[in-house]
Amino acid sequence: MPKDFPRARRVADQIQRELPELIRQEVKDPRVGMLTITEVEVNRDMEFAKVFFTTLGGQDEHDACLLGLQRASGFLRSQLSGRMQLRVVPKLTFVYDQSVEYGIKLTRLIESAVAEDAEHPKDA
Repeated sequence: MPKDFPRARRVADQIQRELPELIRQEVKDPRVGMLTITEVEVNRDMEFAKVFFTTLGGQDEHDACLLGLQRASGFLRSQLSGRMQLRVVPKLTFVYDQSVEYGIKLTRLIESAVAEDAEHPKDA
């Protein structure tokens, strides 16, 4: 998020605080299980909010959770309007955040490289 738009950043932060509680308490869709909201990006005119989330599990669970969140996005937006003091609440778009999986993959690669290096000491 650009630093030029502090109001959009504050709105994004508030959405990131409110949304997990709303999802946990209000969304009854069984596809939407345990998830973590990793980031929220609001465009500068505050028309749209891109919500990045991650879940534990396989690709099927990610896809099912995404479908459930997309289905509940209008409901979540209406619930946010009751909690936030905004004239217009941004439209929510959910995106699966692969950065956590990518970080775990890189950590495993580094650990395997270190272990392999330890097995083959350098010749002096």
